[in-house]
Amino acid sequence: MSCSVKSVLAGATRTTVSVNGVVIPHDVISREVQHHPAPTPVAAWTAAARALVVRELLLQEARRKGLSPEPLRDEKGRRETDEEALIRALVEQEVVTPEPDEETCRRYYGQNRTRFRSRDLFEASHILLAAHPEDAAARDAARRAAADLIAQLRDKPHMFGQLAEAYSACPSGKSGGNLGQIGPGNTTPEFEKALYRLSPGEMTKEPVETRYGFHIVRLDRRIDGRELPFDLVRDRIADYLSERSRRVAIAQYVARLAAMSEVSGVTLPTPADMRVSGGPVQ
Repeated sequence: MSCSVKSVLAGATRTTVSVNGVVIPHDVISREVQHHPAPTPVAAWTAAARALVVRELLLQEARRKGLSPEPLRDEKGRRETDEEALIRALVEQEVVTPEPDEETCRRYYGQNRTRFRSRDLFEASHILLAAHPEDAAARDAARRAAADLIAQLRDKPHMFGQLAEAYSACPSGKSGGNLGQIGPGNTTPEFEKALYRLSPGEMTKEPVETRYGFHIVRLDRRIDGRELPFDLVRDRIADYLSERSRRVAIAQYVARLAAMSEVSGVTLPTPADMRVSGGPVQ
């Protein structure tokens, strides 16, 4: 950590963080930091402080309204803390979000059709010449070996399975290099990119480098994804829109509480800052 970052972090941690006069101790914020990964220690500390300020705002409001905690248990028997139960009760009482109607769901579907496709599928085979990413000599040897095999296969493509069995470091070598059906995310980005560049029956002309080593890739079949009908994704869209509306409504509610409170040490968004953001349906 640089001296400048240390000095900024030290300054941040010396700042008194409070909500309506209730101080949030520095050691409590420091313990909370682990739950807020961020690019810098200062950003992580600030995110932790904000989260605890929001928690304190909600707890103070729940107590002001005279709510009583009624902790729930999940299917594994884990029990909410009293504070978690108070915050849940407050949000359930004060934050009401309408369920998206059919028209809203269809409009989202129409504006985001490319998100609603089945996955592209590939039936592919490969030969892996393995090499550790930090072993330069092994990488160079694997690259040359892969290039030699590609040269052989140009003249004798029918030997792919035999060479895979003889040379591939992947367990698929025992079945001629056959990987079966794979889709986006099932392989490394470099391997996947190579698959998209190939036509069925075609083999890579150059070795494909990944963290595992060098691959000779052959595409046997490609099954293009298709657009999914609205009826098939309607519930997924409704769940996403409902959850998005809920997150925004809670954030706006917290912003209103903050605007009516005395918060020091961190800055929270104001109601005017809040906007409905887009995003993919998960």
